[in-house]
Order: sequence, then C-alpha cells, then structure tokens
Amino acid sequence: MGDRKGEESPFISSKKPVTLNPSWESQMQPDTNGKGSGSMMMRIAATLQTPVDKYKIVFFIFILHGLGTLMPWNMFITAKSYFEEFKLSENNTIKTEINYRGNFMQNMGFASQIPNVLFNWINIFINFGGDLTSRIVYSILMEIVILIITVVLAMLDSYEWPGIFFFATMSSIVLINMCNGIYQSTIYGLVAALPPKYTGAVVLGSNISGCFATLMSILCASFFESQRTSAIYYFVTAILVLLLCFDTYFALPLNKFFRHYEMLSRQNEKGSSGSKAPLKVPYWQIFKKASPQLFNVFFTFFVTLSVFPAVHSDIKGSEDFIFGSKYFTLVTCFLTFNVFAMLGSLTTSWIQWPKPKFLVVPVVLRAVFIPLLIFCNYAPSNIVRTLPVLITNEWLYWIIAIIMSFSSGYLSSLGMMYAPQTVNAKYQITAGMFAAAVLVSGIFAGVLFSYLCPLIIQL
Repeated sequence: MGDRKGEESPFISSKKPVTLNPSWESQMQPDTNGKGSGSMMMRIAATLQTPVDKYKIVFFIFILHGLGTLMPWNMFITAKSYFEEFKLSENNTIKTEINYRGNFMQNMGFASQIPNVLFNWINIFINFGGDLTSRIVYSILMEIVILIITVVLAMLDSYEWPGIFFFATMSSIVLINMCNGIYQSTIYGLVAALPPKYTGAVVLGSNISGCFATLMSILCASFFESQRTSAIYYFVTAILVLLLCFDTYFALPLNKFFRHYEMLSRQNEKGSSGSKAPLKVPYWQIFKKASPQLFNVFFTFFVTLSVFPAVHSDIKGSEDFIFGSKYFTLVTCFLTFNVFAMLGSLTTSWIQWPKPKFLVVPVVLRAVFIPLLIFCNYAPSNIVRTLPVLITNEWLYWIIAIIMSFSSGYLSSLGMMYAPQTVNAKYQITAGMFAAAVLVSGIFAGVLFSYLCPLIIQL
C-alpha cells in the first residue's frame, strides 16, 4: 500500500483515518510470516464495513448446495425397488447366466463411494477444471447430463439387454460420484472462507436431502403404482435441484455479503506483499493443524454409517407398537434419522458447544451406539442370531435412535465448522476441502464396518 503514492486506498479514506481503540490495537500484531501490518490494517478496515446477509440469502443458498451434493445419491438409493424389482427382476428381463439383481445395492454402494472418496481427496491437490467457480459449474452440469441419461434409460424397455442396462447404470453412478466428489469438496472449500455457521448450512442441507428423499418416496408410493414412473420423478427432481444450485451459484457474486468475504479471502491469499504469484499451500502443515477437528468429522460419520442404515433398518418391532410392523422401519429408522440429524445440524446455528478443544469427548463417546443398536432386536433375515437381544423395549430403542441421529447432525456440523477455523485465514479453503474429504472417508469406512455387524451377532 505504501508504494502507491497519490492513490487512495479503497478501504481507508485519507481524509478520515481509522482510529484504533485498545481492542483493535491487540489485533495489530505482525503476522506469523513476518510481514508488515498493512494487510492486517486492510482486513480490519474491511471488517468495520462488513455487510449483512440480508434475508439470510447466502445462508439459504448454501443450504441448497448442501441439498444438491447428496441429492443424486439419495435419489438413486430411493429408487431401489425400481432397479431390483422392475428393471432387473426375473419377470422383466430375459434369462441370463449372471444375476444382475443380486447384491445390486452393495454394488451401487461401492460404485458411488470409491470414486466419491478418491475425487474428494484428489480435488484438494489438483485443480480439476480451474478455479473454484469453474469446478462447481462443470461438475453440476456433468451431473445433470448423467441424470438425463438415467431418465432416458428408465423410459427405454431394457428387457432384452439387462447386462447393458446394469453396466450403463453402474457407469453413470461412477461418473456422477466423480463429479460429486469435486462438487462437494469445492463447496466446502468455498464456504470455509465465510463465518462458521455457513459451513453448518451446507451440512444442514445435506441432512435435509435425506428428509426430502424420504418424503419423495412416500409421495410417489401414494400417487404412482408404476415403479418406472416413480423413478423418473426421483431423477427429474434431482435434476431440478441441481439446476437451482447452478442458478443460485451465479447469484452469489452479486451479493454484497458474499463479495466482502471473497475479497477478504483473496487478500489473505495474496498476503501483505501484494504478490500476484500463486500461493504455495503447505498441505501437510494444514492437515496437522486441523487434524483434531478432521478426526472429529471422520469418527462422527464412521459411527453413524456403521449402524445406519445397515443395522438400524434391520431392527424389528412388534405389531403392538404404535406404528405397527408395516411403518416401523420407515418411521423409527429412516424418518427419525433424517429429521433429527437435520434438527441437530440446525441447532448449531444458535449453539456451538462444546468448544473445539473438547469436541472430541462426545464424538468418541458416540461409539457406544454401535453395541447399543446391535443389542436391540437386530436380526437380518438370512442369518441365525446367537448374541442375546438385551434391549427389547421399542420405545427405548427409538430414544436411542433419536439421540444417535441428533448427535450425528449436531457433532458433524460442529466439526465441519471448527475445522477451517483452526488454520490461518488464507488456508481456510484448503482446510474446508480436507474436512469434506475426511467426511466421505468416514462414510466409506463406516459402510465397510457395517458388513461386520451380521458376523458380530453370530458370536
């Protein structure tokens, strides 16, 4: 700033210099890189003029993007009956030597989680498609194209070519999750430059996605008898949500609140020297610094996916329970988890407790939900259970399910919010991407662990 004589700063008027009181003086210390306090001065002056997120527009846009990051996956798993009972059933396909229907959901899980995890991590170190804006735009567009192809496949009669349909579907799932890995990682990186509650908004949106998918499943089952029609509506809904994400993303640069934090992020990246050279990112140092919160994120999702939905959905209730056996799993498992995980995420907008240092305590204690739910009436139909059922009361099981679901949404949001705050401001975007990568890694590790649960009850 000092070498540009005769030019007024866009942040500090030369006629009315900023007067520092003691609380501001405490922030005017030299930075850790030994730079001068010029850039700090600019950041303080800019902070004094921080605009307001009017009508919470930016907050709701990031909720929408959180919804968009999981919408394709939720619609694919919601269409389970369409794949297994319609497209690949023995009555709707010619006889083949390969049973494409068997283990379809497990195959879908691996086809989605592996590319999602890989591209979340790769996106941290390699810029796929350029800057953050380009990566978000290209990934959303690719997902829309793949979903359109999926809708076309649903409309076609695949009776004579079930193998082609199976491999086309799996290829679509792999491609859409490669794109989603980039999209999810980039969104968490982008929002990391904003106040922490906006990261919580993305997590909240991802939890709303589950509620939305469950609601769609109930509505389609009520209004449509055709599984093909229901599936088409699932995929078209996902397309519409992604189109909204695409449209609202371009509205962000028009918002003063978002532009303010984007400007601060760029100033932090350039540093006080004003150099235009690309910022050299110390990835390992960022990872080490953020590792306590990264562990919290990973372990929260690991515990959750270890029991949901694999164990959770196989816990049986009695006919005498308030929902009966018909709606028992739908209400006590899927609806309960999605609603209370969403409420847990929403709660972090007002309450952030415990603080970062002590968040690990409730995160680790959540491991108790794995044995608790296994000791409920969890009995997969294809095996004989030898481990005793200790929790037979459905109300007690439901209370455990509610606490597990709420704590999943609450603690995962806190971990995602805290992670970018543990590093220097100019590295918050990278820390946000690391948090997204360990999030999907925790999901994948939990899914793998869930395969051991049927073996545990046979001990």
